[in-house]
Amino acid sequence: MLPHSVETATAYVIAALEDKGTATRDDFDVSGIVSATHQIAETWDFHSVDRDRFWGIAATFLKP
Repeated sequence: MLPHSVETATAYVIAALEDKGTATRDDFDVSGIVSATHQIAETWDFHSVDRDRFWGIAATFLKP
């Protein structure tokens, strides 16, 4: 397993956004989500972040 890093966090965010097939990474500011989630969670292991909290953060970075 790779150590958690900005790259693994970014991959996690993209996978979560695209999981249901209803959105793509291009619909969101992925780097903004990664930065905000890291600031709140104080870790690159985003699996530890509450799903509702994650989606609340992601919603604020939806592109117009």
